[in-house]
Amino acid sequence: MQAALAIIGEDLKLVEKQFRKDLESDVPLIRKVGEYVLSSGGKRVRPALLLLAARLSGYEADKAVPLASVVEFIHTATLLHDDVVDSATLRRGIASANTLWGNEASVLVGDFLFSKSFSLMVNVGSLDILRILSDATTVIAEGEVMQLLCTGEIDLTEERYIDVVRSKTAILMSAACEAGAVLGAVLPRLQKALADFGMDLGIAFQLMDDILDYVATEEEFGKSIGHDLEEGKITLPLIHTLRHCTVAERAVIAAVVEQDEMSLDDFRAVSGLVKQYGGIAYTVDSARFYINRCKNHLELFAPSPVREALLSLSEYVVTRSK
Repeated sequence: MQAALAIIGEDLKLVEKQFRKDLESDVPLIRKVGEYVLSSGGKRVRPALLLLAARLSGYEADKAVPLASVVEFIHTATLLHDDVVDSATLRRGIASANTLWGNEASVLVGDFLFSKSFSLMVNVGSLDILRILSDATTVIAEGEVMQLLCTGEIDLTEERYIDVVRSKTAILMSAACEAGAVLGAVLPRLQKALADFGMDLGIAFQLMDDILDYVATEEEFGKSIGHDLEEGKITLPLIHTLRHCTVAERAVIAAVVEQDEMSLDDFRAVSGLVKQYGGIAYTVDSARFYINRCKNHLELFAPSPVREALLSLSEYVVTRSK
């Protein structure tokens, strides 16, 4: 992240100020919940992608910061909704919003953030950007439903899982990059290259998240380890393991996935199988595959500090520990 921060660090500070300004509401709870999630330590990867994509596209005017704030608004809304759906108790190492204020408040504040995002998009004055970001929010919602339908499905294929990841996680990173390209009015092939860069980066980002659920401590990860497994989410490390384990071991995994509550011994049994069959290494290799594709997408752009910052940001994705 350091190379990116050296270029857009000041802009990211302006994004924080813009976010708080856009949170203004006559309902105090909206600001309280919104600022709580905002101040909980996120890396601001999505706003950073938009700002860097805009810079790489030659944009120097004043709409990148408010648009980056919109992207973070959308992301924050999805976090609020995700934590309710997942019954999460931790987010970024602290109590989740739904733990403190309840599911109702979290869902409704998330709805406010989504709604406010659209009015803020209109202010940017670009129909193309409005289309890109509104389409992304629709796909995110579809991805959430797809993930729900895949819960507990131990026959889930890798291809189907990657489709879920594209819709639920990667699409917003893709949209952030593409919106930056639209601001810079680059050629269509360069706009597509940045959109594809964001998509592949988003897939790699989620795959590394999948790994951390099995190998990180709660302090490192910032949320409960094993939570995906307890919720019945079949992620890539487990998909790989299920492809290679014995029938008896598959039955063990299925029994754990089907349980409403998972014991520490259950988690250790499944995580042991994931490590035994190389699920972690396979997922890291898969993430690296998508990061290498990211590099290929950026080859259409001339070498520059901004391009190098985007490449460094992609490397950060596969080396982060939280």
